[in-house]
Amino acid sequence: MAIRVLRIEGDPILNKKSREIKEITPRIRELAEDMIETMYSEGGVGLAGPQVGVLKRIAVIDVGEGPIVFINPEIIESSGEQEGFEGCLSVPGKRGVVKRPMNVKARAFDLDMNPFEVEGEELFARAMCHEFEHLDGHLYTEKVEPGTLTAVAEDEEYEEEEDGENS
Repeated sequence: MAIRVLRIEGDPILNKKSREIKEITPRIRELAEDMIETMYSEGGVGLAGPQVGVLKRIAVIDVGEGPIVFINPEIIESSGEQEGFEGCLSVPGKRGVVKRPMNVKARAFDLDMNPFEVEGEELFARAMCHEFEHLDGHLYTEKVEPGTLTAVAEDEEYEEEEDGENS
């Protein structure tokens, strides 16, 4: 496993749509492991392929219950609304308030290309929306409520209940 270099806002790869993964190869497995390691090393709760320079539809998320690898994910249902601070490993030093669904149901494949569905609420729902948008070339900054994008001090920590997600 290896820690990958993060792509930062302004890098054109972050604005491109990722390609579907048709088969799980050793390189895809290695990518998933590297993404998990990178996410943990950077203190995030999620990471998507474009954030490490790979235009493949893969995302990893861990909101405290162990990592989940999503291959070709899609949101199939959402309901409710929540508003909270989000940050992003590809937009260092900033955070802003974003409205997201409170509940999300997603469909994806695992690393054996077995389909699965998962439901999430609150932070997990927010993380799925955030990461899956990366796969379509979008950053959370496009959805930030006007006037709420602010700089974050380097020593300031994110607290899930108050500040949302950092991925």
